[in-house]
Amino acid sequence: MSEENKDNDQQINVELSEEMAEGVYSNLAMIAHSNSEFILDFIRLMPGVPRAKVKARIIITPEHAKRLVAALKDNINKYEDQYGPIQNTQDTEPAFNFPISFGGPGGEA
Repeated sequence: MSEENKDNDQQINVELSEEMAEGVYSNLAMIAHSNSEFILDFIRLMPGVPRAKVKARIIITPEHAKRLVAALKDNINKYEDQYGPIQNTQDTEPAFNFPISFGGPGGEA
């Protein structure tokens, strides 16, 4: 790496609290946009529950949205190289549909 590039590189220290490190599970995402931002709502649908809750909302600029798409594509390619193709249920089913009772009857012990 040249001296010029070394001077332009910045190191970013990212802090991750224990609570944040646990993450939040989401099985649905809704995306909206305006002329200046993209809004990503991450939602958790639960079987038999008629209301879904937004668990996280992320607001980003259009430039960052485009970078996010590129980073996701790169990571999906790396994942598929290591573990094989990700099956897309939309390829085998006529339409994406989450009925309220998508889990069917409750399990039995």
